[in-house]
Amino acid sequence: MRKLYYASGFVILSDTVCAAVLDYAHALAEVGKSDVVEVPALSDEGARGQTTLLLGPASQLFAAPALDRAVDLEDAEVVATIRTNIARLRPPNPQIEDQDPVTEHYGEWPGTGSTE
Repeated sequence: MRKLYYASGFVILSDTVCAAVLDYAHALAEVGKSDVVEVPALSDEGARGQTTLLLGPASQLFAAPALDRAVDLEDAEVVATIRTNIARLRPPNPQIEDQDPVTEHYGEWPGTGSTE
């Protein structure tokens, strides 16, 4: 469990949800955008529920370890949605083809062992 400090207070999140929220805040800051996310949490008073967070370039967040409260705050669907949103913010990674385009169009270079 982690305490996510946000504005003048904190909420308690599962480790995976907290990591996803921090990663998303970082990704949003990199592109100068903001978003609202809703995640399962415990309040600083111990109330369990959904917490709504506004994340963006000006968000000042940090996380610290929290005592385990024996409450399940994991939500794989929320984490998957956040990770999908992060992927959408980042440019696609070009895929390198296995075949060399020069070799594909012109055959092997002389002296490379080709029998053609």
